[in-house]
This record gives sequence, C-alpha cells and structure tokens, in this order.
Amino acid sequence: MKALRARFFAPCPHDSYREGVRSMMPLALAISVWGLVTGVAMVNGGMTVPGALIVTFFVFAGSAQLATLPLLAVGAPLPVVWVTALLVNLRFVIFAAASRRYFVKLPWQQRLLAGYLNGDLGFALFSRRFGDATELGTPEQFGFFYGGATVNWVAWQLSSYVGIIIGGLFPTEWGFELAAALALVAVLIPMANKFPAAVGILVTGVLAVYTASMPMRLGLVVSVLIGGSVAVAADVWRSRSEVQPEPEPSAA
Repeated sequence: MKALRARFFAPCPHDSYREGVRSMMPLALAISVWGLVTGVAMVNGGMTVPGALIVTFFVFAGSAQLATLPLLAVGAPLPVVWVTALLVNLRFVIFAAASRRYFVKLPWQQRLLAGYLNGDLGFALFSRRFGDATELGTPEQFGFFYGGATVNWVAWQLSSYVGIIIGGLFPTEWGFELAAALALVAVLIPMANKFPAAVGILVTGVLAVYTASMPMRLGLVVSVLIGGSVAVAADVWRSRSEVQPEPEPSAA
C-alpha cells in the first residue's frame, strides 16, 4: 500500500495536507449540492444506475456530465459527445497550464493523478495560496493541493452516488424536477439556522402548496414575495427587540 501511494502521490507533510483540508471544507456543502443534483439528473435523464456510477467516478466533472447527458439520452454519436465534453472542459487545460510549473518535476504517474484531481475550487484555492511563491514544487504545496483535492473528490463522489441512488428510486417521469427540488432543499436547509430565515421559508412553503392552482405558476412568485417579506419583517423585529435602551443619565 505504501509503495502504491508513493508511486502516485508526491511526498508531503501532514501539516500542509491538513491546511488544504481546512481551506476546502467550507466549500464542501456547495460541492455536495452540485454532486447530488448531477447524480439525480443523470439517472432521471435516462442513464442506468451502474452507468451513472462509472461516469461519475471516471469523468469527475459535473458540467461535462450535464452537458453530455441530453446527447446520450437522444442517442447522439459518441464523437459528438466526446467533442461536447472536451469543449465544456477546456478550462481545465488553462488550469493545467497554470499549475504545470508546480508539478512538472514529478513522475508522470503523479502528474496524471494531480491532473485528474485538479478542479475549479481547488485550483482557485491553490493559486490564492501559492500564486506568489518564489519556490515551486515544494512538499508543502503538494500537501495543500492533496488536502483540498481529497475533500473535493470525496464530497463530489459521495453526494453524486447518493443522488444516483435517490434518482433510481423515484419514477423517471419526475425527470429534472426532482433534481431541482433536491437542490433547493439542500440550499435552504443551511439557511434556516436563524429565526427570520426559518419563518420565511416556512411561510413560503405553506403558501406554495395553497397557491399551486394559480395560473401561469404565479403562486410560486406570490409565495416567494410574501415569504421574503415575512423574513425581512421578522429580522427587523428581532433587531429592534435586541436593542437595549440606553440608561438615562442620573441627575447630579
């Protein structure tokens, strides 16, 4: 196991690896939401569960997966699918070119794995951390890269697998609406940790149910507007209640 790890991973200190993990952890929720939605969309778009699992592991690029999904659903020729994925992921060529000077001295196996793990968020964090470094290709830089990449990869794979399994349990007729609903729920749950947001979300949800029969889906607009107004009003009320009146100066 150690020999395999040494073959594909550049040596790095634990401190820099943990620093990379800490830097990426705040972004893990956003990565998981995107992975969950992508997993559900692939299965509900017509892809089999085993096929979606394989694509998620080897492609590891949500934008390419979603861009090629409609083409696969209509039976487009594979060269068209490949070209579409290539065009969507051209930004990774820029990422690789900008990161090359840090990894160029590594063996090809380690460079190949680093290229596979190099993602949008990881590249942004790495560039911000070491963009002005005078010494390139240090163990500290490798550790930071691997730490962030590990969080990114694990969050994406696990959430995608959950989305694929969930998508396989529900009727395919639900299509992308299921993915959109899950994404909305995943985004709203962390926001509901404060009283005004929780009240606004609750009011919006209740009104959305009762106004679902309105024409042109105006019920959703009305529900959001009223729910947002309630949240703002609750926030103002809470702010005023927290303001303590200043004591009046005592007469001399």
